[in-house]
Parts: sequence; C-alpha cells; structure tokens
Amino acid sequence: MVRFGIIGTNWITENFINAASEIEDFILTAVYSRTEEKAKEFANKYNVETTYTNLDEFVQSEAFDAVYVASPNSFHKEQAIACMKNGKHVMVEKAIASSADELREMIETAQQNNVLLMEALKTTHLPNFKIIQENLHKIGSVRRYFASYCQYSSRYDAYKEGTVLNAFKPEFSNGSLMDIGIYCIYPMVALFGKPTELKANALMLDSGVDGQGSVIFDYENMNGAVMFSKIANSYIQSEIQGEKGSIIIDSISKPTNVEIKYKDGSSENITQNQKSNTMYYEAKEFIELITNNQTESLVNSYENSLHTAMVLEEARKQMGVVFPADQSKDK
Repeated sequence: MVRFGIIGTNWITENFINAASEIEDFILTAVYSRTEEKAKEFANKYNVETTYTNLDEFVQSEAFDAVYVASPNSFHKEQAIACMKNGKHVMVEKAIASSADELREMIETAQQNNVLLMEALKTTHLPNFKIIQENLHKIGSVRRYFASYCQYSSRYDAYKEGTVLNAFKPEFSNGSLMDIGIYCIYPMVALFGKPTELKANALMLDSGVDGQGSVIFDYENMNGAVMFSKIANSYIQSEIQGEKGSIIIDSISKPTNVEIKYKDGSSENITQNQKSNTMYYEAKEFIELITNNQTESLVNSYENSLHTAMVLEEARKQMGVVFPADQSKDK
C-alpha cells in the first residue's frame, strides 16, 4: 500500500481521493490544513484519524509515504520541497510551480532525496490522449495544433460583485493561463516539444491576472494556437491538422471523443473507453511509479513540465501578468 497525505481540502482533492480509491494500492492516512476545523471536517469524510495544521509536523510524520498537493500555486514549491526533504514522494497539482526556476529547484530537491516528483496534469495520462499519440502518423506532416479551453468561472460572478477569490489573485500565482490555459499547452509540449517562439496576449482584470488570453506558437515546420478563458465559454473543439487529415478532439482537458477526418472525405473514430473520473489515470501512474521504485514519470516528465513552465512564464511576461513569486525570485 502507498499511504497518502494530502495538502489542500477542496473539491479537486475530493476528486483525486475518489479516483485514487479505485486503485488497490492507495490509502489515505493523513490530512493537512491550515485550520483544525477544516482538517478534521475533511478527514472525517474519509475516516482519517491523523490531521495536521503545522506544516513542519506534517512533513516529518511517519503516517504516510506520498503527498498530493492541491494548495494554491504559490505554495507548491515550499510545500513540495519540505515534503521531499523528508523523504516523501510528491504529486503536485498543475501548474506545478509559479515559475520555471521554482520547478528547477523542486526537481533538484527530488533528485537529491531520491523521491518521485510529478505534475498532476491528467490529460496526458488518458487513454484518449495516448490514442492520439499512437495515431498521429496517420495525418501526415503536422502543420498546426489548435486547442481551446474557455470555461466561465462561477468565481467570476463573485469577482464582478467585488469579492476577489483565489482564482483571480496574483499572490496565489493564478489566472486563466495558469488555471486552464495549461491544459491547452501541456499536451502540445508533450506531443511536439518546446516551441521556438511564442506571442501571447490577454484581457487583464483589475486584480492583476488574465481573465482570458491566447498564444500563438512557432515550431520549425508547424504552428500552434491556443485560447483560454475564465470569463466566457467556448464550444469549439480542438484539432491537430496534418497534410493527410486532421484529428478532432472534443475536449482538450479530458478528451472523450477523438476522430480523424481524412483529406479524401473519410473519417475514423479512434475513441477509447475511459473512466468518468479522469484523475484515476494520473493517480495510477503515480502509485505504480512508487511501487516500482521509479523517481520520474516518462509521461509527465521533468522535461515536459519544465518546458511547459518556461512557456507559461514567457507568455505571462508578454501578457503583463506578474506574480509576487516573480519579484521574490529577482531579489
């Protein structure tokens, strides 16, 4: 069994626990929260007896072997490094860090302590993403990658009424690019590597984060384009365009229908069956890596996460999105 502690008591943590509970080797044994009330309340949902409100005590605990971190992005580096220095394997929600430098420090700590560090970006672990990788050759030379993820946030209503929640606060290293734009960018990096150049723009909110944005990417023989938003919905499918055909993807964050449309007018549905709770697959990967004594995922590899972090950082720079984490790095 892999005994898990968790940092972050929110809906995404509940989704992760529910997904991981389908895996035989998973058991939840500890909960950390900044307040005892929230820690106890969350732990009681899953019959967990061990709770912590002090991070130092949590990371030194013998009650668990691995940690799932789902706190705000700005806390990821500090919390993950503290866990890894105490021999814990760590799975960190996307975006894994505020900046590429933060991630480099996290990777170095993982390697020094011989523990597993993995970004919890679910898309790349899904059967319907793997089938895209396996069938990419069918569309010939790829000329364009296009991804769209625009989802009106319920927190935006509160924002418009004057209450700025975590999702729209720069001090938490947040915004539409970091929150959902990454779902468009990480799969592109996993498929085609790091782009040679990018041009980004955004609609900025008064709080200092991007409400929505778009990025155009250059590769040697192809282009990429992504758009993302937390202030409007979009119903456009994502697409990989090749000289012989295009792969049509219904949802880039969690593909449930994948079809190839060929140049001659024919089509091929390559959709795979997959679990409805799509976090299952990333949890399974993480647990299997631990049980096999492996310290890096080949799917969400250090290279893929670092290249994505570098892209996000450059895009933010062009957009004018500045985090306190950037300023502390420059001091």
